[in-house]
Amino acid sequence: MSPVEIRTAGPADRQAISDALLLSFSADPCVRYIFAKPSDFTAGWPRFVMAMGGRGLDHGAAFVTEDGAAASLWLPPGVEPDLETMFGVVGEVVTPEKGAVLAQVGEQIRSYHPEGPHWYLAAVGVDPSRQGEGLGSAMVKEGLRLCDARGLPAYLESSNPRNIPLYERHGFEVIGLVQPDDYPPLYPMLRAAR
Repeated sequence: MSPVEIRTAGPADRQAISDALLLSFSADPCVRYIFAKPSDFTAGWPRFVMAMGGRGLDHGAAFVTEDGAAASLWLPPGVEPDLETMFGVVGEVVTPEKGAVLAQVGEQIRSYHPEGPHWYLAAVGVDPSRQGEGLGSAMVKEGLRLCDARGLPAYLESSNPRNIPLYERHGFEVIGLVQPDDYPPLYPMLRAAR
């Protein structure tokens, strides 16, 4: 197998990143809790994930493979997700009951989010047909180079327990559990500054 070319993504790569993350999150427990119907998922998830981490495209903090099989969105210190758009997308697809659960999720996540400067891994994903080739690990490493060059910690929320070992191999540690009501387990993880 030849090495895969990974490059820093920019605004022109928005669709390629969106496509990779759509494929990779199609069976994600937390994402599918929000976007339960296939039509809601295919229409809403790309807008949601780009609102969550798309600002990284403007800051040299997004990565994509040349073939579009994998992508990651990182937010540097001081750059926040577009919460207004995220809430708007969620409001289009969830019942009031699920909305109340998601409000609890948000509150709990905020309690774990680091207060000082840090990098946030908003999303990383690999086309399911390419998983197991090391692409996810390569995507995480690209972002961690930015963190380490600045001596800052990195934070993420793992929405799929199967991915925790991947993040642990890169120095992340589980720092809590978010799971109100019937929401699937979500694991905040932190990697100390290096």
